Amino acid sequence: MAYQARAVVAKERGAPVSVETVHVPDPSPGEAVVRIQACGVCHTDLHYREGAITDGFPFLLGHEAAGTVEAVGDGVSDVGPGDYVVLAWRAPCGRCRSCRRGRPWYCFDSANAAQPMTLADGTPLAPALGIGAFTERTLVAAGQAVKVDPAARPEAAGLIGCGVMAGFGAAVHTGAVSPGDSVAVIGCGGVGDAAIAGAALVGARRVIAVDLDPRKLDDALRFGATHTVDATEADPVEAIRELTDGHGADVVIDAVGLPQTFRQAFYARDLAGTLVQVGVPDPSVTIELPLIDLFGRGGALKSSWYGDCLPSRDFPMLIDLYLQGRFDLDRFVSETLALDDVEEAFAKMQRGEVLRSVVVL
Repeated sequence: MAYQARAVVAKERGAPVSVETVHVPDPSPGEAVVRIQACGVCHTDLHYREGAITDGFPFLLGHEAAGTVEAVGDGVSDVGPGDYVVLAWRAPCGRCRSCRRGRPWYCFDSANAAQPMTLADGTPLAPALGIGAFTERTLVAAGQAVKVDPAARPEAAGLIGCGVMAGFGAAVHTGAVSPGDSVAVIGCGGVGDAAIAGAALVGARRVIAVDLDPRKLDDALRFGATHTVDATEADPVEAIRELTDGHGADVVIDAVGLPQTFRQAFYARDLAGTLVQVGVPDPSVTIELPLIDLFGRGGALKSSWYGDCLPSRDFPMLIDLYLQGRFDLDRFVSETLALDDVEEAFAKMQRGEVLRSVVVL
């Protein structure tokens, strides 16, 4: 049977979101219906509301979610009704040129549900990142539903579906942080703090947190930072060099995505060091660097796509670390709220008052 569900919808560019009744179809082959239990409020959802990603309104927002599978379509064998899952916006196809080369974390044809969810009048909805999880139920490609240990509470578990995975993976996968490395993270929101926690977990000797907000720097220490730099009081490049014997960090992660933070990250690296760009930039901004510096400093400049993660491998691993007390997902949850409060959660996020608001259904 098809489902009716309350959901958060962005109908027009920049307009406040509204809670609407949406139609969720029965799953067709390769699809699954998931009853959402919790969904984090991510900056990407705000970007969708503002039309900064695409203008394909109306959008069904939400993508950082955990829940329980209610129904699956024909041919689905990896998950079934009753399974507790975290939703991923990358579901490797196994067939594209990247998957065939053994790099499924770069899959170029990631699966999404083929059928649209719709408003009551039949208007198709574009689900944020192919998920759309600010809703009581959502329809996804079955490969987007990753089974994890049901002992993990959904408010925390859902966060690995986007921001936590992006930050953790930026450090561990893209940056390949190793024991004894020095690491600097510019921007200590949810993604940056996850990068800090990941770097600390794998044994970085020094983890330097950089931000403009003293409250965020305090949070960064609790996630594993060994040093902090208040960018309102010190030049981040010089401060990072001073904390690394004058050399610069082995890995610098830009979790902001502004030209000035990218430039800081570039020059705060040691020679042959790695810059990881994980903060999502505005499409209109550009960066200019002297080509001789790009050549002369060596190393690597990397973009981190979803933390270069493989959800089927990494989601269960992070949940296991959480349940073992080695990765504190609970600390990312600033507050819980209802579907009707998402617009206010956006405002709190813009004011820097929360690390993550989480909608509980």
